[in-house]
Amino acid sequence: MPLAIQIAAALGFIGVALGAFGAHGLKNVLSPEALGWWQTAVLYQLIHAVAALFMATRNPTVTYLWTAGVLLFSGSLYIMALTNMRWLGAITPIGGLFFLAGWAWIIIKPTARL
Repeated sequence: MPLAIQIAAALGFIGVALGAFGAHGLKNVLSPEALGWWQTAVLYQLIHAVAALFMATRNPTVTYLWTAGVLLFSGSLYIMALTNMRWLGAITPIGGLFFLAGWAWIIIKPTARL
């Protein structure tokens, strides 16, 4: 389970760093549309990092599902914002399915240690 904690903490750390980078380093570089993609990616990453940290010792499977969600959902949006390769938008919903799977896993296998 410590691995799940480390992964969740890394998602949070990277999310904060990418949020700051977007706000300060990319603000005048990206189009408003691309900056919106970046901000959405950061938001979803940070929300799921905090939730994953909470779940890491309670139900680590959820942390792993949300990590896959961050990599696919947020990752595709980050790359799309930087490169304008819009076909990556087809990958984004797959990441969203991993986010949903994590939430569904909590419904299916709740833990008493919440």
